[in-house]
Amino acid sequence: PGDGATLARQTGAAQAAEAFGVDLKEQFSAWAPETMINQFKEAVAAKPDCIEIMGHPGGTAFHDLVKDAVDQGIVVTVGNSPMTELQAEFGPMGMGYAGVDLYAGGTLTANAMLGQGLKSGDEAMVYGVFSQAERGQSEKGLADTLEKAGLTVDRLEITQEANSDASLAVPVLAAYIQAHPNLKAIGTQHGGITSVLAEVLKKAGKKPGDIVVGGIDLAPATIDGLESGYVSATLDQLLYLQGFMPVVQCVMSKKYKMPGLSLNTGAGTVTPQTIGGLVDLIDEGIR
Repeated sequence: PGDGATLARQTGAAQAAEAFGVDLKEQFSAWAPETMINQFKEAVAAKPDCIEIMGHPGGTAFHDLVKDAVDQGIVVTVGNSPMTELQAEFGPMGMGYAGVDLYAGGTLTANAMLGQGLKSGDEAMVYGVFSQAERGQSEKGLADTLEKAGLTVDRLEITQEANSDASLAVPVLAAYIQAHPNLKAIGTQHGGITSVLAEVLKKAGKKPGDIVVGGIDLAPATIDGLESGYVSATLDQLLYLQGFMPVVQCVMSKKYKMPGLSLNTGAGTVTPQTIGGLVDLIDEGIR
């Protein structure tokens, strides 16, 4: 609860619930797909009007559970990580999506990194959850775009332990950097990992700008990384809307039988040059 990389999503959901008079119950999974599945089962058992889920477990894991919920009259909608096949099947019953077009978001981040002077032949590492169904499209878009620009890209999988607790990635990444002295860029689409990258670079003896860093979200430590120059660019996925709009979807679908709507929240990237004007709004849990 209150994770610095996701606080704005909680704020958005809470403010939408207040505006529409919704009794909102939150669940926190530490980004573990199996936990998300178990929590969905618990939520269905409580027989709410609507449930918002994230797509990290994938459509195959969720399909029968979602169908059972929809058959019971529960609206199910999706945020943050899509499940396109389920959205197509259950969209008429209210399943929408509020989040980034993941592959495009990774591409956007990579292009911001390339704008920092990377060139063909440079070595890069992309650290991500490549194995996670559609969720892995974020890092795939990032890695593919760097490769298309001529960079040599090493794709490194985030373990579930580091996925849930990013501090566990610090020694792993510091050791990786020290073992790859020609590394010019690190990319990720994991908000928690982004927030520890400045610490990683310091432990590896690097100065701001030695390695181009592209990440995601605006956790407090990521803001520090932007302000110090250790983080070159971070994808701004408008987490407030990822919290607010699924609640709106629930109300519109349950009360007025509206189908699922899709909102791409991948608006752009934040850089050391643009972070200053956002800090107050980030502190308020809006950006």
